[in-house]
Amino acid sequence: MAGPGRRIRTLPTELNKVCPDEGEGYPVYPKSYYDLDMVPNLRRSNSAFSKSKRRTHCIPSTNEKENLSAWIPENIQKKECVYFIESSQMSDSGKAACECGYLKEQHLEEAIKPVMFQGKEWDSRRHVQELSTDAFGDISFTGLGQKVGKYVRVSSNTPPRIIYQLMTQHWGLDIPNLLISVTGGAKNFNMKMRLKNIFRRGLVKVAQTTGAWIISGGSHAGVMKQVGEAVRDFSMSSSYKEGEIVTIGIATWGTVHNRNSLICPTGSFPAEYVLDEESQGNLSCLDSNHSHFILVDDGTHGKYGVEIPLRTRLEKFISEQTKVKGGVAIKIPIVCVVLEGGPGTLDTIYNAVTNGTPCVIVEGSGRVADVLAQVANLPISKITISRIQKKLSTFFKDSYEQFTESKIVEWTKKIQDIVRNRQLLTIFREGKDGQQDVDVAILQAMLKASRYRDHFGHENWDHQLKLAVAWNRVDIARSEIFTDDHEWKPSELHPMMAAALIANKPEFVKLFLEQGVRLKEFVTWDTLIYLYENLATSSVFHGKLQKVLLEEKERSAFSKVPGIQLHHVSQVLRELLGDFTQQLYPKPKNTERHRLSIAVPHIKLNVQGVSLRSLYKRSAGRVTFTMDPVRDLLIWAIVQNRKELADIIWAQSQDCIAGALACSKMLKELSKEENDTDSTDEMLILAEEYEHRAVGVFTECYRKDEERAQKLLIRVSDAWGKTTCLQLALEAKNMNFVSHGGIQAFLTKVWWGKLSVDNGICRVIMCMLFFPLLYTGLITFREKRLQSTSCLKRFRAFFTAPVVIFHLNILSYFTFLFLFAYVLMVDFQTVPSWREYVIYFWLISLVCEETRQIFYDPDGFGLVKMTSLYLNDFWNKLDVCAILIFIAGLTCRWMPSTLYPGRIILSLAFIIFCLRLMHIFTVSKTLGPKIIIVKRMMKDVFFFLFLLAVWVVSFGVAKQAILIHNEERVDWIFRGVVYHSYLTIFGQIPSYIDGVNFNLDQCSPNGTDPYKPKCPEISEAKQVPIFPEWLTVILLCLYLLFTNILLLNLLIAMFNYTFQQVQEHTDQIWKFQRHDLIEEYHSRPPAPPPFILLNHLQLFVKRVILRKPATRHKQLKEKLEKNEEAALLSWEMYLKENYLQNQQCQQKQNTEQKIQDIAERVNVLAELLDLDRVKRTGLVEQRLVYLEEQFLAGPLK
Repeated sequence: MAGPGRRIRTLPTELNKVCPDEGEGYPVYPKSYYDLDMVPNLRRSNSAFSKSKRRTHCIPSTNEKENLSAWIPENIQKKECVYFIESSQMSDSGKAACECGYLKEQHLEEAIKPVMFQGKEWDSRRHVQELSTDAFGDISFTGLGQKVGKYVRVSSNTPPRIIYQLMTQHWGLDIPNLLISVTGGAKNFNMKMRLKNIFRRGLVKVAQTTGAWIISGGSHAGVMKQVGEAVRDFSMSSSYKEGEIVTIGIATWGTVHNRNSLICPTGSFPAEYVLDEESQGNLSCLDSNHSHFILVDDGTHGKYGVEIPLRTRLEKFISEQTKVKGGVAIKIPIVCVVLEGGPGTLDTIYNAVTNGTPCVIVEGSGRVADVLAQVANLPISKITISRIQKKLSTFFKDSYEQFTESKIVEWTKKIQDIVRNRQLLTIFREGKDGQQDVDVAILQAMLKASRYRDHFGHENWDHQLKLAVAWNRVDIARSEIFTDDHEWKPSELHPMMAAALIANKPEFVKLFLEQGVRLKEFVTWDTLIYLYENLATSSVFHGKLQKVLLEEKERSAFSKVPGIQLHHVSQVLRELLGDFTQQLYPKPKNTERHRLSIAVPHIKLNVQGVSLRSLYKRSAGRVTFTMDPVRDLLIWAIVQNRKELADIIWAQSQDCIAGALACSKMLKELSKEENDTDSTDEMLILAEEYEHRAVGVFTECYRKDEERAQKLLIRVSDAWGKTTCLQLALEAKNMNFVSHGGIQAFLTKVWWGKLSVDNGICRVIMCMLFFPLLYTGLITFREKRLQSTSCLKRFRAFFTAPVVIFHLNILSYFTFLFLFAYVLMVDFQTVPSWREYVIYFWLISLVCEETRQIFYDPDGFGLVKMTSLYLNDFWNKLDVCAILIFIAGLTCRWMPSTLYPGRIILSLAFIIFCLRLMHIFTVSKTLGPKIIIVKRMMKDVFFFLFLLAVWVVSFGVAKQAILIHNEERVDWIFRGVVYHSYLTIFGQIPSYIDGVNFNLDQCSPNGTDPYKPKCPEISEAKQVPIFPEWLTVILLCLYLLFTNILLLNLLIAMFNYTFQQVQEHTDQIWKFQRHDLIEEYHSRPPAPPPFILLNHLQLFVKRVILRKPATRHKQLKEKLEKNEEAALLSWEMYLKENYLQNQQCQQKQNTEQKIQDIAERVNVLAELLDLDRVKRTGLVEQRLVYLEEQFLAGPLK
C-alpha cells in the first residue's frame, strides 16, 4: 500500500471535468487519491453543471453522500500498476504501453522509476497494488433520460461481504427473494425476435413478481443488452407503484469505455457517462438500463473476464444469506440463465453446476446453449466426442475452425459432467412441454433443484412451498407443489398460512383455503397475538395500539412496554366501533391470561427446520381457540386496509351483514386519522364497498323472507360486541343501508306498533280524541287476536303505539305553547294565575322526561357516557337551552324588582320552544327534507356572517370617523358603526350622508340629547357639514356594490349549492334521521306531558325503590335462542353465497359485453380499412390504365 508521502500522478483534464474544487473554480489535488482526511474540500463537488443535474435527478441526500464518501474509500479499494514495463505490443493510440495495458503517463510517478521491485518480468501479484477506490457514486447517462444508477470501482480481491454490505445498507437495496444470474454471448449476439420477446417478458415477470436481483455483465452488448432492454420496456409500461427492477451489472473496469468520466475521489453525484459505441473499439460501454454497476479492477486495461471470479464469489455469498419476511425465512436461491455464449459461458455453466446452482438453458438462442439443449436428455454414454464435434460444427459455423482436437475433448468432458447433474438443468423450449414463458422455467428449475438437495420427504415439499410463497407465485404452487405426488394435511399448511397473511399474499391465502385449511383450527389465541405483533407499522391501527401499550406502561409503572395482548387490541377496536359495543376480547380477571402450557417460540420459517409448525403441534385440549376466527382475521385485515385479504375472509364469514357494516365503521374511523390522502381515499372507497355488500346481502334476504331479514337487523350479535346490524349502520352513518326499502318497512312497522300500517292518520287522531271509537272497528290491528280481545288490551295496544304517542305529544306541545303565549301576552300578573302555575307544572314534566332520557341506560354505559350521547343530539341541546332560559326567566319573575326582565327572558324561552316544533315535523316526508336543508343553510349563514362583518365594520368605522367627531356614547357608536351600516344593505341609507338633506333639528350638536345622534362637524358660518361629501358617497357606493351585489349573491349561490347537494340525497338523509324520531318515541312513556309524570313516578318506584333493572322490550334489539340464531345465520350465509355468485355473473357479463363492443368496433374499423384499400387500389389501377394508354399512344404519334 502506498504511504501518505507518495504522490499519485493525476490527470488534470479528467479531474477538472469530473471533480472540480468548489472554492475558486480550479482543481486542488490531494497528495493521494485515498488521503481524503487531508483534503476536506474535495468532499463536495459543485460545478454549475453538477448542481443543475442534482436538481433533476433522484439523488442521495447530503448526509448519504457524506456517509458514502467516508465509508467507501475506507472499505473498498481499487488496483493500480506500480511497476512500468514496456510491452512489446503498442497501444491503439500508437504510444508505449505497459504490460498491464495502461499508457506510461497513466501510471504513478513511482511506477515509472521503480526502486523497490527487482526483475524485468511484469507480475500482477507483485507489481499491482491496492489503493482506496476513486470511482463511486451515482451515474447518469447523458442524453438518455433522467434515470440515475449507482456504481463503484472495486478491487478483484474485495470480499463479497463488503460489496453485499454496500448494496444492502448504503445503496438501500432490499434483500432479494431470488438471484438471477444471466450469462451468455457478449458479441455478435443474434436471437429470433419471438424468442427474444419471450425471454424479455419472462425475465422481467419473474424479477418483478419475486423481488429478484438480476446480475449480468453490465455492458451494452449481447445478452447484457437484452437484459437492459427488457428492464427498460418494463419501466416504460409500468406504474411507479410496481417498483424498480434491480439490475446489477458486474463488469471489468479495464474494459469500460469512457471510464475516466467516472473517476472522482470524493464520489460523483452524479457522474455524466457518455454511451459512445462508435468509438469504443475493443472496449465496451456500460448499459444505460442497468440500475447498479460493480466495476471489478485488477490493475489491467483491455483484459476481459476479470470480473468472473469475484462475480462467482459474490453470487455464492448472496445465496448463503437468509431473508426473513412475513414469517418466512429462506436462504436466497440462485439460478443461472444461459443464452447463446462461447467458451466462457461453458465454464460459467460448469462452475454453476459444480456449486449446485440450477441452470436454465434457452434453446434456440445459439451456440453453447443449443449444444447443451441438444444433448441434455441423452444418456452419458451417447455424449461422445464425435457427437459433440458434430454439434459444434452445426452451431459454431464461423468459429468452428478454432476448435482443436484437444479442445473438443475438453468440451466433451465438461458437457458430460454438466449433464450428469441433469437435475440442475432445465431446458426452455419455446412452445413445448407446456412452457410459455421463461419465468415459469426459471422457477421450475429452482423447485426441481430443491428436490435433490438436503431435503427429503415432507421437508422437501415444505421447502418448495416456502420458496413459492417467498416468490409470491401461486401459479407455480398450483402446478408444481399441490399435485397428486404429495397429499397435504391442512394442519401442515398452517405455518405458511400465517406467513401469507403477514406478507399480504391473498392468492396464497385463497389457495390454502381451497386446500382444506379450516380457519377455526388455524386461528388460535397465540396465532392471533402473533398476527397483531406483525402489523404493518405504517398502519394507523398500529400507532393506536402502541399508544394503548404506552398508556398501560405509565399506569402500571412497568420498566418496559408490555407485550401485545388481545384486550389491548379490544380497546382500540372499541374506539373504532363505538362505545355502544362491548369488548370483543375482554380482559382476563386474573393477572395473566390462560396461556398454553408449552412456550411459544418466535414464529419463523426457514429451510433449516425452525418453523411455525411447532405452534400448532399441540394437543387440542391445550390450545385456546377464539370465539369467531373468521371475524378475528377479518378485523386484522381491515384495520390494515388490506382489501384483497379482507374480501377473501369476508366471503368465509357467517355473520356477514354485521361484519360488512362493522368493517365500514372501522374504515371510516381509521380514515379520519390517516395522514396520507391516497390511503384515506382508499379506506373510504373500501368502506363504501362493504356498505354496498351489506345492502346486497340484505336485499337477497329481504326478497326471500321479509320477517327473517328484519330479524337479522335487530338480532344481538355476540361476535360484534352484543350490538345489532341496525345500530352498526346508524353509527357508521351508512345511509344507503338504512334507507333500504326493507329497513324502512321495518321502521314503519315499529312506528305503528301493534296497529296495522294501513290505518290512516285521520282515524288515529279521531280515536285519540274520542277513544270509544276503538271498539267500533275504525282501527285495525296487525294481530287479528287484538280485534276481538278485551277492551283493556286493545286500549293498551293503541296508546302504546309510537305513532299514537307522537301525536299525543304534538297535541300536548301545541297546548303548552298556546297556554304559554296566552300567559305572556294576556295573563302575566304580579301574582301568578292558575294558568301560569299549569305552565310551571308542565315544564316540570318536560324536565323529568329529559332527565329520564339521560338516566335510561339498559346497556350499562354509565351516566357520563349517556350524558354525552344525550348532548350529541341537536334537539336535546335546544331543549336544555329552552329549559335553562325558562328557569332564568322564572327566577327573575318571582322578584318584584325584576318582573319585567323576567317576562322578557320568558319571551325568549318561548321562541326556542317554538323552534323545537321543527323536530316534530321531521317525521313528515314532505317537510322533513326541507328542515334538513334549512339546518344545512344555517351553517352557510354562520360562515357568511364572518365575511359580511368585515365589510359592515370597516364601512361603519370609516363613516363614523368621517362624519362624527368624538362621539362618546357607546350605544350611539354601536348604532352608527353596526346598526346603521347593516340597515344600509336593505335600503335605509342615512339621509345626511351626502350633505344634501342635512337638518340640525334631527341631531344633537354636542351629543347631549340621548334620543338624537350627534351632528356631523359643521361650518359655524354657514351651518352646513364640512365633511367631504364626494368621499362618503364613493364609500357608500363601494359598500353597496360589495355587500348588496357581491356578498348577497354569494350567499344565494351558497344556498343554491347546499340545496342541490342535499336535494340529491334528501330522501336518504330523511330516512336515516327518521330512525332517531322513531326510536325516541318507541322508548318514550305513553302518556303526554304533563300526565307523563305518572309514568315517571311508576319508573321511580320500580328502579329506585324496588331496584328492578331496565327492561329491553322497548329497544330495537332481540336476543335469539342459540338454535334459532344458528339457523338464521346459516340462512344468511346461504344467501350471501347467492349474492357473490350473482356479482360474479354480472362482472362476467360486463366483461363479455365489453369484449363484444370492442369486437364490433374492430369489425367496423376493418371494414373502413378495406373500403379505403379498395379505393386506393382502384385509383392505382386507373393510373396504370392511363399510363398504359399514354404509352401505347406515344408510338402511334
